[in-house]
Amino acid sequence: MKNDIDMLHGTIGDKLMKFALPLAATGILQQLFNAADIAVVGRFVGKNAMAAVGSNSPVIALILSLFTGISIGANVVISNLIGQRHSDRVKKAVHTALLFALTGGICFAVICELFSRQILSRMSIPEEVFDMALLYFRVYVAGMPVILLYDFSSAVFRSHGNTKTPLICLLTSGIINVLLNLFFVIVLKMTVDGVALATVISNLISSALLIFFLMREESDIRFSFRNLRFDRSLLSRMVAIGLPAGVQGMVFAVSNIIIQSSINKLGSDVMAASSAAFNIEIFAYYILNSFGQACTTFIGQNYGAGKPERCIRASRIAFAQDLIVTVTMSLLILLAGRPLLGIFNSDPAVAAVGIIRLRYVLLSEGINVVIEIISGCMRGYGRSFVPAVICTAGICGVRISWVYTAFRRDPTFPTLLKAYPLSWTATALALIVAYIVMRRRTMKDFFESANTSEPS
Repeated sequence: MKNDIDMLHGTIGDKLMKFALPLAATGILQQLFNAADIAVVGRFVGKNAMAAVGSNSPVIALILSLFTGISIGANVVISNLIGQRHSDRVKKAVHTALLFALTGGICFAVICELFSRQILSRMSIPEEVFDMALLYFRVYVAGMPVILLYDFSSAVFRSHGNTKTPLICLLTSGIINVLLNLFFVIVLKMTVDGVALATVISNLISSALLIFFLMREESDIRFSFRNLRFDRSLLSRMVAIGLPAGVQGMVFAVSNIIIQSSINKLGSDVMAASSAAFNIEIFAYYILNSFGQACTTFIGQNYGAGKPERCIRASRIAFAQDLIVTVTMSLLILLAGRPLLGIFNSDPAVAAVGIIRLRYVLLSEGINVVIEIISGCMRGYGRSFVPAVICTAGICGVRISWVYTAFRRDPTFPTLLKAYPLSWTATALALIVAYIVMRRRTMKDFFESANTSEPS
């Protein structure tokens, strides 16, 4: 397809940008549409409804992170096979990944519906917000199968160098999502269940569009319903690579749940402000994360093709590009912080608290670049266990310790927010050491073969 990028030949910098920017735009658009949920209920229902939707974000992220990680594993496996030019195994891997997404989504949707009250009761959600939070959660998780199908279908396209098609599908479904939000809440007088239902419908549309385009593919990633079956060896590889990545994402989500539970104890104003700020600051994260995913795919294909010099160059270029774009974007968002917060809620108290969070998080995003690029590189090489362990200790460990020590002594919002830069710094330093060790020991032969063309 014309949207595919040849990662095995030619220049690297421009191709990384062509891959990463649509991916970043996809994440940003997805977040814009998620933010529309909060903005609509904040404006037309009230700040308790806004807090109810926002309080769901960490626990939903926790549930989705496991499968998102395995979709990364699928991306790496398919990328490696494309680099090795194993056409038949590429086809089997594509169908294995999509079948796993569908069956896994159904299983987790049933589990979450059965234990929804018990799950949310762990979140320290205030009584006046809990019923609406529970309603939103139950409607949202009912759409788990189509949400995961979109994620895995997107991973299939990314493995082949195509990030534009998922972007187009998301843009189409996202516009429908916003229109449905307004229709359900303003016309039908629904509350949080309206915006959750709109999200489920839009995810159904986006996943259906991606499956349609995969069925029209002329390459090895072409999809056919009659070929849907599991290949155990390929699924095992996807899980082996993706599960640690999923654990890494879950660690972020667990630490955010701990932070969110502490935020919930500070009152509805802080809950609403933090929710609004999160939906703004996350734009910078999607940019830095897109270059990490670009690293994973570029290195995955070139590692499979036995091209260490391109792996080395891709990691260096991705880091430089990511740092420049992320820091610039973070500063721009921070400068426009108050007007952006006003979109979600016009209460001055909410805006004042929200700007505090934006400062702590956005001014530290440059550190997070190190985490995303190194983790992305190591996953591309198939070494995803080590970054998962490091992030577990660095992210979750530091934040839990901070909440139960420093925050307990001084239970204020600024004190709580210091957990973000501290945990990122500790994790980044540990990942740098791990990456150096990996290059010198576990993959010495692979990297040394590039010495004649590129210094290590």
